[in-house]
Amino acid sequence: MTFKTNLPAASCPALSGFGVLDIRGADAAAFLQAQAMNDVATLTPGQWQWNGWLTPKGRVVALFVLLRVAPDHFLAVLPDFPADDLRQRLQRFVFRSKLSLRTADDMVAAAGPQATLPAPDLALGDAVEGWALDFGGDGGARTLWLLPASHPALAPPDAGIDRAWFAADLAHGLPRLPAEAVEAWTPQMLSLGRLSAFSLKKGCYPGQEIVARTHYLGQAKRGLVRLEGQALRPGMSVEGAGVTVGSLVCSDAAGHEGLAVLASDAPDVLATGDRHCRRLPLLGGLARPS
Repeated sequence: MTFKTNLPAASCPALSGFGVLDIRGADAAAFLQAQAMNDVATLTPGQWQWNGWLTPKGRVVALFVLLRVAPDHFLAVLPDFPADDLRQRLQRFVFRSKLSLRTADDMVAAAGPQATLPAPDLALGDAVEGWALDFGGDGGARTLWLLPASHPALAPPDAGIDRAWFAADLAHGLPRLPAEAVEAWTPQMLSLGRLSAFSLKKGCYPGQEIVARTHYLGQAKRGLVRLEGQALRPGMSVEGAGVTVGSLVCSDAAGHEGLAVLASDAPDVLATGDRHCRRLPLLGGLARPS
């Protein structure tokens, strides 16, 4: 669906750390269906979903937004994992498929004014005007803008907006994976079912056997928990009743809030190092239909 953005000049600060991968060609949909962990075949042009790419052992390499621009054209928006790194990894599996993988340095993910969108998983826009995606949840409205790098509405990154965006992701249980968390967690450990980010019904993809076995055998003994504390940092152990019950996946720059993978029977009283921390509720509403 096309529209005129009518965005004021310099109204959309670029989001630090975001990259875009462009996937297009006659075999693009089939390729992504075989590689990505969510059901790409359910997407219609203009629709997006949470998706990701796993190792054969079912560990999350990258978590991303996948927008279907056209029947044979997709954009993957990566909040943490370098787009060119994912391009190189996926390129090894292209073989004779008719598609191209391109790091889209000409597209920029930005925060900006709220757009009125027809449904949470439907984007508005085109390659010239850019795209608007609804990133809102129970914590309030947000719009992610994908804009051409030359768009007059783009502004330089703003540290305050970066912090607020990151905090909203944490509050809604969207893991922001630092380098040390790559290939460390399964989708179930990261509670990505909350975001409808992986499929149990579609055909094979890397790691699918592990994901399905964990689900159907009821072996998911760990999940994502939002914590508030002091000096939190990724990789830090979380203690409960004198034993290690999990570890921090990611945290904000101030170390006051983070997401941890904890055992399902972890006690309510928790600590990191010699400091107490407490659970906070995970907000809903960020899931998108899959």
